[in-house]
Amino acid sequence: MKTSNRLIGPWRTRLQWLLCLLFLLLPWLEMNGNSLVRIDIPGLRLYLFGQVLRIEELYLVLLGILVFVLAFLLVTVVLGRVWCGWLCPQTTISDLAEGLGRRLGLRIRHNRMQGSRRSRLLLHVAFLAIALLTAATLLWYFIAPRDFWSRLPGLDLPAAAWITLALVTLLLYLDLGLVRRLLCRDFCPYGRIQTALVSPVTLTLHLPPGARGHCIDCGACVRACPMEIDIRQGLQVECISCARCLDACRRVMAGRGRAGLIRYTFGLQGRGARALLDVRVLLPAAAVLALLLLLVTLAHNRPVASLKVAVSHTVPQRRLDGDRLGTFFNAWVDNRGQKAATYTIDAADATTGTPLPLKGQVRARLAPGENRRLDFVLVSPARGSPAVRFTLRDESGRPVATAGARLALADKTGP
Repeated sequence: MKTSNRLIGPWRTRLQWLLCLLFLLLPWLEMNGNSLVRIDIPGLRLYLFGQVLRIEELYLVLLGILVFVLAFLLVTVVLGRVWCGWLCPQTTISDLAEGLGRRLGLRIRHNRMQGSRRSRLLLHVAFLAIALLTAATLLWYFIAPRDFWSRLPGLDLPAAAWITLALVTLLLYLDLGLVRRLLCRDFCPYGRIQTALVSPVTLTLHLPPGARGHCIDCGACVRACPMEIDIRQGLQVECISCARCLDACRRVMAGRGRAGLIRYTFGLQGRGARALLDVRVLLPAAAVLALLLLLVTLAHNRPVASLKVAVSHTVPQRRLDGDRLGTFFNAWVDNRGQKAATYTIDAADATTGTPLPLKGQVRARLAPGENRRLDFVLVSPARGSPAVRFTLRDESGRPVATAGARLALADKTGP
């Protein structure tokens, strides 16, 4: 019977390159004039696929993190160590380092590069360049890339940016040059967590007991394993499910006209995808879906603008002619929409609804995600109601946000 021995490794490599390119290019992509993904620490804003989230909308970020964590656990229950072997940045870094070493003619044994001094020196120069590029890319998620490069020649980056660049470069260089697989084997806690989450439906890379008798003990799977384990000895916590042993077995067995013996199966029983119809998968999946729908709903229905108003601390109030008071206010208007908009602030007595005049900056045009301070004076009767309602309106006059404030009474105001 004709069997398929298609290799999986090339698909894994393509996925790794795709994720690396995405990591490098994502900070350069823009929507509505802002980075597609960037954390603006000084402005306390998160730019996320056209949305601008300020610090007061942190609940959306926290909900998103909760969805991500639950989804990650669900993926772990279903796909096991596939994250480690296919998606984890540490595995990609290790694969890149070892691939460069082999191209320079070096041998890898027990996580050490062996070969000529010249080749090892060239390899470490490449490691330093890769570490520096990766560290700079990480900074681009906090400082817009164009801003980063325009400020770099004048050494005008913040001190925190220089410190971060140096530390991340050093850590990545040490990881590429020394650590690599040791982190996965001895220090990473994820493998232990995954062991606790394994279930009869978890995708597992293994040599089925029924196929063990057909093994010719060629050792190709052991030589191909980057973690230097023997899959023939059963499941081991060091296995990262990268499928290199699977490909090695398929190459050997293809020469004998047979299918490879090592395989991925959902659970050890090999029940196929129908094994996923299990309560241990369906319940977490339903929870993730419900939280995701809640997140999308909250993000879609969030206000397009916000208004905060406070009495000025510098000159809070003055008595005017005609038994009137002038109260100085500071207002902060935030455009949370994806388009530039013009906003106007008006005021009214919160009890009677009587309009109250405002003098000063009450109208502004804001870019998407922009937050601006406006200063104005509220003119009110000296002995009127202390409660005032401020309304922020868009260009069509539609109210988009409100804020309240209380005035000092006339008898508390000096002459």
